[in-house]
Amino acid sequence: MTMIHQPVRDTGRPFASILCGLIGSGIAGSRSPQMHETEARALGLTMVYRILDGEVMDYAAQDLPRLLPMLRAMGFDGLNVTHPFKQAVIPHLDSLSDAARALGAVNTILFRNGRAHGDNTDWSGYRAHFLAGLGDRLRGQIALIGAGGAAAAVGYAHLDLGATRLAVFDPAPERATALVERLGALFPQATVTVAATAEEAIARADGVVQTSPIGMLSHPGLPFDPDLLTADQWVSDIIYFPLQTPLLEAAAAKGCRTLNGGGMAVMQAAHAFALFTGVQPDSARMLADFASATERSAAS
Repeated sequence: MTMIHQPVRDTGRPFASILCGLIGSGIAGSRSPQMHETEARALGLTMVYRILDGEVMDYAAQDLPRLLPMLRAMGFDGLNVTHPFKQAVIPHLDSLSDAARALGAVNTILFRNGRAHGDNTDWSGYRAHFLAGLGDRLRGQIALIGAGGAAAAVGYAHLDLGATRLAVFDPAPERATALVERLGALFPQATVTVAATAEEAIARADGVVQTSPIGMLSHPGLPFDPDLLTADQWVSDIIYFPLQTPLLEAAAAKGCRTLNGGGMAVMQAAHAFALFTGVQPDSARMLADFASATERSAAS
């Protein structure tokens, strides 16, 4: 196994074991604990990974100034961050990676030497997943549905891959505008625009990426009318619980190539794992373990 760095706790002593967790809302079904703990065991590491669900523990964005120091004091070495806190955590961190600063979103927090450092592995995880699953498809014109923290990472990944047009639709126009301004400044060679409707965003697109929480078990439904799609388009949904969302099922029925959120979940976790532990994980093994767990869950 390849060592990236030797992480140390706030005490200055090297890790004997690693305590991590996931903060978010409606995340009881997350497979993050299994992914991280299974890979840690395979590498001979001791890791405990806890779900810290805001719905269960009764915390919200306004509680983050109290929650983060409390978790650090309890001995947590790092956290993953998911909906709806990827942007809300930023004011409460001491430093940010270049990626997190550029995206305005954090999905990984490291507690080191009395400080909280924010990073983002969503964009690189999605990029690797997309290339593996849909890398042979046209990707010059992209429709991005949703404008939250995950949307920033996905949009960044597609623009980094060479997209020339990115149309962003979100029910909250001010959020879409903020994301368009951010990504447009980072990639001035591309046309990054706000779409007034999902129909406007999708009409000229080679493919559609769904980044809103609509379709999760905790947020059932469809983010837009699947009749807007045509068979020559591809559809990517970043949700992975359930793995096959209603949108992906409807898109496949229309003949679209589809990509579920499982690979992104694994690849962003693999990159976060390396940050938490200082050890490079075996991403192929993590993908295989995730697939096996999904099959067992479907059979039960």
